[in-house]
Amino acid sequence: MKRPALPLLVTGILTVIALFLATRLHVLTGFESLLPASRPSVQELDRVAAKTAGVSTLFVVLQGGEGTPTAALQRAADALVPEIEKIGPPWVGSVEDGVHEAYRFLSPRAGLYVERDRLTKLRDDIEARYTYEVSKATGALLDDEPPPEINASSIEQSLGLQGVDTGRYPDGYYQSKDGKTVVVAIRSKVMASDFAAGSEAIRRVSEVVERVRPASFDAGITHGLAGDLQTGIAEYAAINEDLTDVGVSGAVLIAAVVFLYYLRLRTLVAMLITIGIGVAWTFGATQLALGHLNMATGFLFSIVAGNGINFGIIYMARYLEARRGGASLLEGVRVAHRETWLPTLTAGCAAAAAYGSLLVTEFRGFHDFGLIGSAGMVLCWVATFVALPSILAVMDRIVPLEQESPGLLGRLRRRAQGGVAFGAPFARLAARSPVTLTLAGLALAAAGLVATVSYVRADPMEYNLQNLRNDEGARAAQIRLSSLAEEITGYVGTDGMAILVERPEQVEPLRAALYARRDAAPEGAKPFKEIYALQDLVPRDQEAKIPLLQEIKDRVLRARKRGLVGDEDWRRIQAVIPPDDLAPFGIGDLPAGVARAFTETDGTRGRIVYISPITPESVHDAHYLFRWADAYRETRLPDGSVVRGSGRAVIYADMWAAVIDDVPPAVLFSLAATVLVVLVAFRGGRPAFAVLGALLVGVSWMAGLLVLMNVKLNFLNFIALPLTFGIGVDYAVNIVQRYAREGAGGALTAVRETGGAVILCSLTTTLGYLALVRSQNYAVRSLGVSAVIGELACLFAAVLILPAALVWRDRRRPKGQEAFLAVGRPTT
Repeated sequence: MKRPALPLLVTGILTVIALFLATRLHVLTGFESLLPASRPSVQELDRVAAKTAGVSTLFVVLQGGEGTPTAALQRAADALVPEIEKIGPPWVGSVEDGVHEAYRFLSPRAGLYVERDRLTKLRDDIEARYTYEVSKATGALLDDEPPPEINASSIEQSLGLQGVDTGRYPDGYYQSKDGKTVVVAIRSKVMASDFAAGSEAIRRVSEVVERVRPASFDAGITHGLAGDLQTGIAEYAAINEDLTDVGVSGAVLIAAVVFLYYLRLRTLVAMLITIGIGVAWTFGATQLALGHLNMATGFLFSIVAGNGINFGIIYMARYLEARRGGASLLEGVRVAHRETWLPTLTAGCAAAAAYGSLLVTEFRGFHDFGLIGSAGMVLCWVATFVALPSILAVMDRIVPLEQESPGLLGRLRRRAQGGVAFGAPFARLAARSPVTLTLAGLALAAAGLVATVSYVRADPMEYNLQNLRNDEGARAAQIRLSSLAEEITGYVGTDGMAILVERPEQVEPLRAALYARRDAAPEGAKPFKEIYALQDLVPRDQEAKIPLLQEIKDRVLRARKRGLVGDEDWRRIQAVIPPDDLAPFGIGDLPAGVARAFTETDGTRGRIVYISPITPESVHDAHYLFRWADAYRETRLPDGSVVRGSGRAVIYADMWAAVIDDVPPAVLFSLAATVLVVLVAFRGGRPAFAVLGALLVGVSWMAGLLVLMNVKLNFLNFIALPLTFGIGVDYAVNIVQRYAREGAGGALTAVRETGGAVILCSLTTTLGYLALVRSQNYAVRSLGVSAVIGELACLFAAVLILPAALVWRDRRRPKGQEAFLAVGRPTT
């Protein structure tokens, strides 16, 4: 303490390095980031993504106001297409405002998609009508019934025009039926998860749109951006904003309660600097160990801060107590070191064990959470005992501790004597009604256990995926635009899952096997709707159909020459009759605009298959996703080859399987570690069982409250249970420790004297969790709610039910008998 600059210099250098590393952390937002990379579904997803996910979509949605002509929207879209195309790769791979290219290619070839029997009938019908008209004109007509007329409607109906939905795409544009919306669809080579490149792509497209000024074509035209690229970047930005919001909220709440307890600004500043160092070290180490955060770990800032500041609270309380007793700065630090290092280290080990229990899991969301949390507890403890003494020394030289503050704050501080008496109300309650409180607490614990058993039997899992994602309220307009654009464009793959086969020859056997599974499922339990492949756009028996189509064309031309086909019908028929050089074509001959969704990033075609859900809404139901995933997760073909599928259906199903497998061992490990720490700390005996009994009451209350609030369990709030064991037990430990020292009548003293610091430690932890409730993500909110309930339940069990039970037991003991928990003095 005579040279505080040296440890502060070393600490500062390490903190700067840690902050630099921490700023390089990025957040993985997909569910696949919660599973280990060794999972087959994750490996398959990575393989498919490398081939297909390199192309994301971005829509420029043009909407007209009242009186805006559809033609103006179309002109604006046409003006945007060439200008956006100039941006070029990787930002823009292609851009189109309709199916013009597909229409030009497929319309003259529409007849190739028709069955031969229908083509034969169409040829014969045209021939019969032509013969009928000729016979009628020459007077050779008998009293036969006239054949069908030759007109555009009959020909279009016979040809079917498969491959082009002219009703869906008026004039060939991506246009709504009412003509008030036209969409410009952009394919980008930028991944939707690449925040920097995605932001740059959106910026460049936005600049072009602003330069073209769609409103210049009609004052009523407005525009907006949508698509999975826009959604991915918006969600990433929202999560980053959420991290900042939650972190700042947690820091403010923790700082406020610490200041309220000590009523010293210098104390608050010292502790905030210390915990800031510990948190910086934690996430700098996270960058070195993991390199990223995910949906489960992205909000650990406030949790680590709320838990980690407890070491400083205990240290500071003992330091201030020594200084109030007349100790010098050096003596106060020595006393705080000597008397708090082992208790805080024990508490830190219990908390680290609670986090560490998650390391036994395969689920990466749990594993990473446990790694960061346990490392955070250790590093925050080290930061407290390395940095805090030097910080106190520097502050004491600037403003001596003995210097009193004038006014109301000084009077309040002198009255509080080092800490607000948070524990006094609980001591009074325990003294007034020990029997009632004890019996009521045990009864509620029993009710909680019974309710939990019933709740678990009724399946408490959260199956609505919308309750695990971000709150969409803030992005309602953008989500509406995305849904509108997807509905208008009908882009393949927006809802479907992509399967990538090794060879195009595997597509047909795969489809046959998958359709067999679908057809075998009972009604109401079908796993998927349709399967789409590029091969669908290549008609069968082309060689046999082409002569029929040429004969049809020849007869239509002859009918036109004789005036049997009117001008309007002829205009429509011209678009669908085959060209003279009509020839068979394969998937390699399809235009890029037609084959784009089935084209891999290296240009390979014919290996991508999409499997679509029963309805777009069904993908939000986990029950359906499990059924969908099982339908295409793995398919063995007749030649013995195996085709694997992935996507969010399989990823989510595997995620839940990992959660269900991993939660029991994590909970048991946390419980075993907690019991071991308590038994070692109290050398067994009654004190240990009193602590564990209080913990059991608190956990039972927690479970009962979660049932009462109908909190559904998900992949994130499961974490609250093992954490509650290791962190919640510390409160009962401190009460029993003080009781064991005080002897007879010590229960109330323990709550009054130790309860204040215990409650403060719980409050900082609780507020760290409470900040999560502000998150935009529903799963993160549920973790905050569950963890807060666990913290408060264990706290009240420790400072209310446990003291009440001890008071009741001590009042019943014969005079002269030693205190109930006098056996087994604690080691911490």
